[in-house]
Amino acid sequence: MKTSRLRLRYLFDRYYSKSATPQERDELFAAINAGASDEELSLLIRQAWDDLRPDAPLFSADKTNIILSNILKAGTNNGAKRSNIILWAKIATAAIVLFFVGIGFHKLKRQQKVAQHLTKTNRVLHDAQPGGNRATLTLADGKTIILDNAENGTLAKQGNTFIKKAADGRLIYNVSALAGANIAPSINTITTPRGGQYQVDLPDGTRVWLNSASSLTFPTRFTGATRQVAITGEAYFEVTKNAAMPFRVKTNRAQIEVLGTHFNVMAYDDENVMKTTLLEGAVNITSGGFSARLKPGQQAQIKASGQNKVIDDVDVDDETAWKNGIFQFREVRIDAILRQAARWYDVDVTYAGKVPDKVFTGRLSRNVKASVLLEILKYTGIDLKIEGKKIIVL
Repeated sequence: MKTSRLRLRYLFDRYYSKSATPQERDELFAAINAGASDEELSLLIRQAWDDLRPDAPLFSADKTNIILSNILKAGTNNGAKRSNIILWAKIATAAIVLFFVGIGFHKLKRQQKVAQHLTKTNRVLHDAQPGGNRATLTLADGKTIILDNAENGTLAKQGNTFIKKAADGRLIYNVSALAGANIAPSINTITTPRGGQYQVDLPDGTRVWLNSASSLTFPTRFTGATRQVAITGEAYFEVTKNAAMPFRVKTNRAQIEVLGTHFNVMAYDDENVMKTTLLEGAVNITSGGFSARLKPGQQAQIKASGQNKVIDDVDVDDETAWKNGIFQFREVRIDAILRQAARWYDVDVTYAGKVPDKVFTGRLSRNVKASVLLEILKYTGIDLKIEGKKIIVL
């Protein structure tokens, strides 16, 4: 006899709270064996989980350990079919990602191992690899250097500036002490493709992280009253302090001026809102007739429509997680998540119907394959698949 939805919810609650009796545990795993198909069992479990969510929206660390360490072992000891054991692992992983926000790094690593397990056990015919350190440097004379293929050491010399690739992959601009005022600086551009990211230390020591599909244009030596750079896409800055020479970032919609601070700028052309998020120090941002001075924890939003505003108390970790190798979302629309996925996995996204009006909260390593991210997004109730270089929302 099949287990009812209400009974399954009860067994879930007992199992996750470690209060299930041996008989209840046997009954729970008997329900796994009794599943007519993975799809049917998945639907039943998902319905039960949806019922359970209002009562237990977050997993404790204790429950996380139960899910990750006990399900496979208990299922095997009770004779559960391998396909259903894998399904349980999938549901456990999705549940953790969906509802356990704010986990520590060691838990994230555990989650990453489970995601790797899913990648191995689910025979995905079509998939996309995660991005990596890939970028192209364009010198003032038009010469290009593929940085991911370049050897460590000095790559070029422009005027009195030496351009080096460090052992950790960073691009470093070192200005010789002999540099004279009569030597005009050259303009360089570093560009990351879709599926790429890179770090660069500018001539003044400012460090910049570039996200995928982004570019940074800057001089090989800063001269004059300001330090001026321009970006497209997304970048995180840790600016070296110099009160006598303010640092300015130009985007397609605004200009940001700082003295020494940490901030993130997201200014992709395909995003409706440009976001500048301040972590440390202070910045002034201007766009047309709009201007604002940000404090740490604030975010300026510059919209294409001109409806600009400043948001207080934003979660800066959400905005900068990408530079630490993490997808982190807090009630973010699915289409916005898929735009990030398209840039990171170098794929296109198409919609067979209307764009789903759903939001997602979760955290996942950016080192997983696209299929793992899509599998987790399916638990919002949408259906996705990947074919070649295309994610399709059904």
